[in-house]
Amino acid sequence: MKKIIYTTILMLGLLQVSCKKFLEETNPTSITLSSYFKTENDFNLAVNGAYNQLRALYNSKSAWTMGEMRSDNTHYDYKSSDQAVATTNRYAVADFLDDKYNNQTPAKWNTAFNAISAANVIIDHIDDITLPATSRNSILGESKFIRALAYFDLVRYYGGVPIYPHAPLSRAETYIPRSSVQDVYNFIIADATDAAAKLNTPAFPQTGRATKGAALTLLGDVYVTLKKYDLAETALKQVTTMGYSLFPNYSDAFQLANKNGKESVFEIQFNTALATPQANTEASVYNFLPRMANTTVVTGVNYNSITTVGGFNTPTQDLISAYEPGDLRLDASIGIAEGTFNATDDFTATAVKSVVGYVAPAGKVGRPFPKKYLHTHTIGNQTNDDWPVYRYSEVLLLLAESLTEQNKGGEALPYLNMVRSRAFGNTANNITTTDQTALRAIILKERRVELAFENKRWLDLVRTGNAIPVMTAFGVKQKAQYSYLQSGSYNITQNRLLFPIPNAEILLNDQLTQNPGY
Repeated sequence: MKKIIYTTILMLGLLQVSCKKFLEETNPTSITLSSYFKTENDFNLAVNGAYNQLRALYNSKSAWTMGEMRSDNTHYDYKSSDQAVATTNRYAVADFLDDKYNNQTPAKWNTAFNAISAANVIIDHIDDITLPATSRNSILGESKFIRALAYFDLVRYYGGVPIYPHAPLSRAETYIPRSSVQDVYNFIIADATDAAAKLNTPAFPQTGRATKGAALTLLGDVYVTLKKYDLAETALKQVTTMGYSLFPNYSDAFQLANKNGKESVFEIQFNTALATPQANTEASVYNFLPRMANTTVVTGVNYNSITTVGGFNTPTQDLISAYEPGDLRLDASIGIAEGTFNATDDFTATAVKSVVGYVAPAGKVGRPFPKKYLHTHTIGNQTNDDWPVYRYSEVLLLLAESLTEQNKGGEALPYLNMVRSRAFGNTANNITTTDQTALRAIILKERRVELAFENKRWLDLVRTGNAIPVMTAFGVKQKAQYSYLQSGSYNITQNRLLFPIPNAEILLNDQLTQNPGY
């Protein structure tokens, strides 16, 4: 896909050169990059197109396969009769058996570079016309935020990647080597900093576009990842002054009526009311359900999730057990589809039950599923839920972490306990210890249950240095429970902390090098 984007740009660039060389007049019916941007609305439409690229980056199968199924949060329903390439490749990612030929992990690479390409075209042509200063700042700020967000995803999942500060217009500009991880982070920081300087503070209810708060949250997240905790503290404390707050109940943050509300810092927009709803809907929840010929009992809509391959991103008992007694987030995040599996591992649901204290009755199976994104809808596999990228609760937890790492445990507690007191409905479960080692573990666990199914867990384990020990221990339990797992499953080494550069990209660009171990 990236090849298509860059080839198109290259062709447009060459057309511009050819026209100048051979023609006296410009064909009024042709559109090139140099002639497209004539009005402010042209730029606004291009920015909308760049936002659209983020949909596939954050809600696609690769996003939750790599962000959640790679971790101890979720697994999959094994179906012995389904050995399709896509299915087995997704199994492989979860089991640490994926290789450079895996067809489930390249989508993140492709969609991230599509977003970068879309942002670059806007940035490169921002001065094609004279824009009002406020409009120019907004267009540039949003474009740089999108570019920074896409590069942040790439560097964490793949390591160093090629940096494109401009849309390439030649083969030499397109096929370039990987930059160092540090250089990529420097590029992200520059973009996020500039975006924060250009964008306005949020006004509620928000429109779904990036704001100064979103850019500063991204910057704070980057600094926490780089262990520059003082800089993270500075960025994140600014966000706490911008009017964000937590909804009274955890589940409120995901209600359709609260889209882009006071707890939303940045979320990916979906709207089934648009003219082409299939391209504008969030339907991951259907992948998260067990494979069912009829989903009506669970979703209220009759849909066959066998043919569209349900059975993925299944909450693990390890995650369910991580919720403390009385934590209201458990029931808000996970539901139980009660019913039976047949001989071919397909499910028939007879009821939906609460996960809290659930014990399956005789003859029934209770299959957990993520329910925080399941709300009323009318068409199967088309829901109206947005996808959260940053919520205010994460700002508070990132700030608590940055303070803890600076040995400011006392200052960290109010931010941590704002999240916990909402989760329990009282202050009785507030944390009081200021011990740095204890707080590290508490905050990591708090992020796990607060941000479950938001594609954060694998990145958190890698960032905090816990991926190898945690996933090795988890793998031992998994292999003891599931006989279908191969002996080499969960062999987690340092090399497995990154995903392979897509092999097709290596073949396309001989300047790229593969990650070690692949």
